[in-house]
This record gives sequence, C-alpha cells and structure tokens, in this order.
Amino acid sequence: MDGGAARLVLGLGNPGPKYADTRHNLGFRVVDALAGRLGIAVDRTECNALIGGRRIGDAGEVLLAKPLTYMNRSGHAARCLVERRGLEPPAVLVVYDEVSLPLGRLRLRPSGSPGGHRGMESVIASLRTEDVARLRLGIGPEGGVPGEEMLDFVLEPFARDEREAAAEMVERAADACRVWIEQGSQAAMNRFNQG
Repeated sequence: MDGGAARLVLGLGNPGPKYADTRHNLGFRVVDALAGRLGIAVDRTECNALIGGRRIGDAGEVLLAKPLTYMNRSGHAARCLVERRGLEPPAVLVVYDEVSLPLGRLRLRPSGSPGGHRGMESVIASLRTEDVARLRLGIGPEGGVPGEEMLDFVLEPFARDEREAAAEMVERAADACRVWIEQGSQAAMNRFNQG
C-alpha cells in the first residue's frame, strides 16, 4: 500500500448488548482496542456503521468501523464506506472470529476465499473481489465444534477458562492491525501468523 493512502479496519460482529460479549463479536472488540490505542472515537454513524478516523503519521487517514447490521450483512457497510471514501479493496482489513482456528491463534492474509464465514462472504460479495485483507481470530475449542452446534457456540460468551486467552488475543490482534496499517500485510503476517 502507498504511504499516506487511507486505510479501513472493519471489525465484524452483531450489534446490541445481547451479543456484546459473545465469541462472534471479537471483531468489534479488536476495533475498540485499536481505537483506544490510536485515540480514535468510533462514535459517528456512516454507511450503517459506527465509524471514527484520523490521520496517523505517515500511515495517512485511518478509519475504524463496526457495522450496525447483523454479521451476514456486513458487506453493505463495507461497500458503502469503500465507495464513499474512494478506497480500493486492498486498503481494507476485515477482522473477525474463526471457529476453525484454535482459541488464541491469529491468521492474517491479504486475500482469499471467505472459508464459510458469513460475514466475510457478505464483504466479498459486496466488494466483488477476494482481494481484501482479513485477520481471523481463533475461537475454536480442541476437537472442533459439530456443525449443528456452531451457531450456539459462536453466539455464546467465552467460558471462564477462555476469557484470559481471548483478552490476550484481542490485544495481539490490535497490535497486528496497527502493523498492517503502518507496514502492510506482509509485515503483519511475518510477526503475527503462528504455526
């Protein structure tokens, strides 16, 4: 990415207090952590999302957003923000939970398929390209989750013995987002992708 070009970090989740502490809302938590570090208030409504932004040194304009739609309609906010702000899809980083990764594992990629994640499917369909960076946050338990139990699992809060690992992952993910903003995908992948 060119130095000084605008970048968007889009955290995925479901709106409202009912979902605030669920596994499916990790994308929102990462955006909140990153906002705190960068001194950005994510409190304006634009494109059916809560957004905030400011210039960050040589990184240029940084926008943070949390769609106000449910997860599987996240692409509407992504497309509106990309079009309204004149962004190219590679200048977008989507942050979301991933049940196929073990709890605590991070995986950043500059592009690719949605891997069955409904929120990422919506973003890719709305932007009409797979060339969108994504940071997946592992929430999977050992042994995986049976398909019929998946929805219940992702919409539950973390178990007591998972909370510390989840909180640490959110902090590392915010670090990864900052490296992506300042240095790009390859640098973030080198530092934060594990195993």
